[in-house]
Amino acid sequence: MHIDPSMRFARLISLLTALCLLAPAARAARPDPYTAYIETYAEMAREQERLHGIPASITLAQGLLESRAGQSTLATEGNNHFGIKCHSSWTGPSMLRSDDMPDECFRVYGSAAECFTDHSLFLHKNRYKPLFDLDPTDYAAWAVTLRQCGYATDPNYAERLISIIERYSLFRFDLGYEPARTMDENTDFILDHLRNSHAVRRTRSLHYVIAIPGDTYASIAREFNLDADRLAAYNDASDPQAPIRSWEEVYLQPKLDSAPKGVSKVTVGDDESIRSVAQRYAVTVEYVMHCNPGAKDRPGTTLKFF
Repeated sequence: MHIDPSMRFARLISLLTALCLLAPAARAARPDPYTAYIETYAEMAREQERLHGIPASITLAQGLLESRAGQSTLATEGNNHFGIKCHSSWTGPSMLRSDDMPDECFRVYGSAAECFTDHSLFLHKNRYKPLFDLDPTDYAAWAVTLRQCGYATDPNYAERLISIIERYSLFRFDLGYEPARTMDENTDFILDHLRNSHAVRRTRSLHYVIAIPGDTYASIAREFNLDADRLAAYNDASDPQAPIRSWEEVYLQPKLDSAPKGVSKVTVGDDESIRSVAQRYAVTVEYVMHCNPGAKDRPGTTLKFF
């Protein structure tokens, strides 16, 4: 059957139009899990601040990081959004997951609300007392002090929390936060800059940034006027266009062939890999494998640094 070329063109235009109309709907059906998490738990975090004095921005950032926006096994199966371990005082249900050591005991909660409350009470232990001498609107100081008090062994834990807070402007949920009433255009510019740029940080004398969801080595290379292939190579990655794990370090110069002082062994945690451990400690994968020939790239593997 002969089809008039003009009709064929009209059908093509109609199909392309339909696809364009469907694309936004498809995107809407897959919302950013981090934004969805914030919308779900922001008020719960604010309630914890009212009751217990923990800034909502800190609670939300820790929840987003520790639970991967509610997608971790601890969160989905145990309602544990903050990676809280059992410790000797816990008498409730528990589950085993690999973290600093293989098969560690983590608390299991009946609901997210129960977990958020326990997190606030957990931070009122004596070891975290310095937190409550801080200005509750100084989220950076809270993040740094949390790390110093030993909430996590990750050397860049504070930087990750700060990156999350600034990426999503979580400080706007803090009860003491007052938006600027003048110079609104400048305020918008500052917030946009925090969301869409990467603060350069230093660890072990190396410059690095924290990746946000959707980043690639190519996109970060463009921001800093670097060669994408070289940046990927600095980070033991082969494809500069591949998405980077959210909140992972991206080093702007070659990593090191030595371990940090005081770090002799590290366990590959759940949702981690040998490469992500190498990123955390600013060492090359080659160095890690030299120290651990034949090591299995799976959770629970203990890596030695020497």
